[in-house]
Amino acid sequence: MTTYVISVPGTFTGGAGPDTRTELARALRPEDPHRTHLGTEEDLDVLTVNDDDTFTLRLTVDASSGPEAEREAKRIAASALNAVGLDESRAPLGPAAVTGIDSEG
Repeated sequence: MTTYVISVPGTFTGGAGPDTRTELARALRPEDPHRTHLGTEEDLDVLTVNDDDTFTLRLTVDASSGPEAEREAKRIAASALNAVGLDESRAPLGPAAVTGIDSEG
């Protein structure tokens, strides 16, 4: 298995206030990229939100391939969003992409 850092973009279409964003970041804490060398070195936050309500989730995923890691990251992201009350219509996700591979995980 390899540890990947995966970026998953999305948009809060119905808005997501500070409390919801805090809950989402907390739900994703186990996948926080800061637990990897790459995430710490690049200072990658698990959740970044832009002024236009677009966001990026950066997650660590252990997988045997990049495509497998991307699928798992989207599953984790969708699950965390659902856990804080945001379904696919209120926070649609874009395609996941490998941000990096942790070399010292």
